[in-house]
Amino acid sequence: MLKKKRVPIVFEDDAVIVCEKPAGMPVQSDHTRDMDMLTILKHHIFEEQNSEEEPYLAVVHRLDRPVGGLMVLAKTKEAAANLSEQIQNFEFEKNYQAVVCGNLREDFGTFEDYLLKNGKTNKTEVVKAGTPGARKAELDYELIDCIETKEGVLTWILVILHTGRHHQIRVQFASRGLGLYGDTKYNPKFQKTKKKYTEIGLYSTRISFNHPVTGERMTFKIEPSGEAFEKMDVEAF
Repeated sequence: MLKKKRVPIVFEDDAVIVCEKPAGMPVQSDHTRDMDMLTILKHHIFEEQNSEEEPYLAVVHRLDRPVGGLMVLAKTKEAAANLSEQIQNFEFEKNYQAVVCGNLREDFGTFEDYLLKNGKTNKTEVVKAGTPGARKAELDYELIDCIETKEGVLTWILVILHTGRHHQIRVQFASRGLGLYGDTKYNPKFQKTKKKYTEIGLYSTRISFNHPVTGERMTFKIEPSGEAFEKMDVEAF
């Protein structure tokens, strides 16, 4: 049950919290009313500070609900503004690992697309440049491993994200016939399955930013977890 899940804290000081969001947990409260990461971390700060006031905690970047991995949140308005500025200036680095269905044409490369979000369906699609409301999306990728399974070819990749668009990684790979493992929203192989996938083959494994107070460059790394990555480890041997 999500309500029993905890959010592992990797680093914390007076300005920021770096944590590992569990896959399947929403970043903030949504219509499901499932326990969310922001609420859990606010309770943590509240207990640590022993204060009667609700603590300030700001989300400066997001992960989709079925995606797990590293995130940083700001504990002050000044830290939030600083981190947001770093994101706008491309000083904030975000690396992911992903498992996609199918073969890459090249072992490494760059995807550049224009994406348009549909607010009614909460889905994003690749569109032509110049489409009203479309925003440019860019990422680099590199092959880690590729294996043949009973479900077909699965490819493990490193993704370096340069822009943070809605469902960007999921959409850009799916548009090239490389849907993410377990993604019932964009991968046709999983859209008709009766199994409910609360996680997909995508994990935030590295973030790097300048500390909003000291200016020190801070880098955090973790290994990916979840069914897709376990499948790559097990079936590769």
